[in-house]
Amino acid sequence: MFKPETRFLVVDDFFSMRKIIKNALAELGYTNVVEADDGVSALKILNDAKGSTPIDFIFSDWNMPQMTGFELLKECRKDEDFKKIPFVMVTAEGEQKQILDAIKNGCTEYIIKPFAPAIIKEKVTRVYTKLNAPKAA
Repeated sequence: MFKPETRFLVVDDFFSMRKIIKNALAELGYTNVVEADDGVSALKILNDAKGSTPIDFIFSDWNMPQMTGFELLKECRKDEDFKKIPFVMVTAEGEQKQILDAIKNGCTEYIIKPFAPAIIKEKVTRVYTKLNAPKAA
């Protein structure tokens, strides 16, 4: 699994959803969690953290005011500093086209609401496995 000091960014316009994800991460031993209530504030947090303590992992809702999670994903993938950060989309949007659009744009994993907290562990484990799989020659 990721190191205990891994820094997570949880982006959702609903406090209760951020809390659910934050609590699930805490159960896995991850307590270095920063919260944002939309994509605009998430981008500010990402940029402010660049020089000091960068964000290592992002969980983001899709539907938010000001800047959606999908727009945030696209912004992250355009930025050299953020394009390799694992990005898990957490959303009620379960249409095949939207899932494919997110994956095409660099989404690492996808969680459809509602979900059990155990799904957070499953996705964190899956992302870790993907990132640490031996590279094909």
